[in-house]
Amino acid sequence: MRTTKSGSPAAGACQIHTKAVHAGDRRKPSSAIPVTTPIHTASSYFYETSAQLDRIFGREEEGYAYARYDNPTNAALEELLTSLENGYGSLACASGMAALQLAISTALADGRKSIVAADALYGATVGLLLNVLEPSGIDVRFADVCDLAALEAAVAESKPGCILIESISNPLLRVPQVDRIAAIARAAGAALVVDSTFATPMLLRPLERGAHFSVHSLTKYLAGHGDVLGGAVVCDEEHFAALRALSRTIGAVLGPFESYLTMRGIKTFPLRMERQCANACRLATWLAAHPKVERVHFPGDPSHPDAAAIRRLFPPDLYGAMVSFEIRGAGRDEVFRFLDALEIVVPATSLGDVHSMVLYPVMASHREVSPKHRERMGIRDNLVRLSAGIESAGDIIADLERALAAV
Repeated sequence: MRTTKSGSPAAGACQIHTKAVHAGDRRKPSSAIPVTTPIHTASSYFYETSAQLDRIFGREEEGYAYARYDNPTNAALEELLTSLENGYGSLACASGMAALQLAISTALADGRKSIVAADALYGATVGLLLNVLEPSGIDVRFADVCDLAALEAAVAESKPGCILIESISNPLLRVPQVDRIAAIARAAGAALVVDSTFATPMLLRPLERGAHFSVHSLTKYLAGHGDVLGGAVVCDEEHFAALRALSRTIGAVLGPFESYLTMRGIKTFPLRMERQCANACRLATWLAAHPKVERVHFPGDPSHPDAAAIRRLFPPDLYGAMVSFEIRGAGRDEVFRFLDALEIVVPATSLGDVHSMVLYPVMASHREVSPKHRERMGIRDNLVRLSAGIESAGDIIADLERALAAV
């Protein structure tokens, strides 16, 4: 592929499979160009003259001065992420939660200190809103973002500076109409922040639908191998300078080794995601017919409450790789027996890895959410969240069959 002036592939018009392999790599540090991005571990940089370093500190000239500000390995990853999301710019962060907090803080920097958030969110996000942001003086209100009339009413009353949603909600897998929510946000003068970890750029690119920020936990599908803790914010031109300035002050940046691993993982991300989505479809269909399963939550279900939005927003036959299901008559003890009986599916606190994983929200992702709040969110004690991996679907099904027999 041809390269840009910076040396990275001119992949703007390419499909996501090609971008994942090429974007960000082969930047030009010298006359010898490495075919993959190296790991730059230096914490600081110097130049032949102090005048040049002064220009770089002042961002009058491109370059690197201090690793809290920029790092060549991170810059390559950020270029890759921007390409995948078709955004203006990106920031690689130390974790998904750090990325989310930076996105929200940037969204509120010049706006009203008020947030309207989806009423169904990842437990740590709820904790961030209620235990960190609200005590610091930011008003937080929850609304059903899949009900546009209810959301418009909440926005009219709260006049928020930020609207916060998930592209696919954790763990009940609801899918809001991102483009129409973006229109509501823009009409109200609010910035829309979308946690798009579950959807990934394969299913949805929020900035193309009018959002201002798209946030990812790099730990999940993008890195994809269970060996990276990281996050990312991709945003529009309006907010990018403020996002980078805030990051330079706070310093919640990703390390260069983690950036390297994430870039390496992204090269196979589209292939993995296609396989994982296909496996999730098979698992959801099998679980729906199992006598010990009371209910299955899956975006590919034709009777899904957001089926019309899913058909409109997602590519054909890609519904995500998450399946949540409720074990009939199960409580905590029965769910523990199910988890302990698994041999292939890994009971661990994450998702998006090459191996299938299962999580008990009451114990893990939503542990810190109060029981009453969990009940309002629809998270019952018999709910299990399954992340489909790339294994043989038949082997995953056989493992689930054995484990359900133990309940």
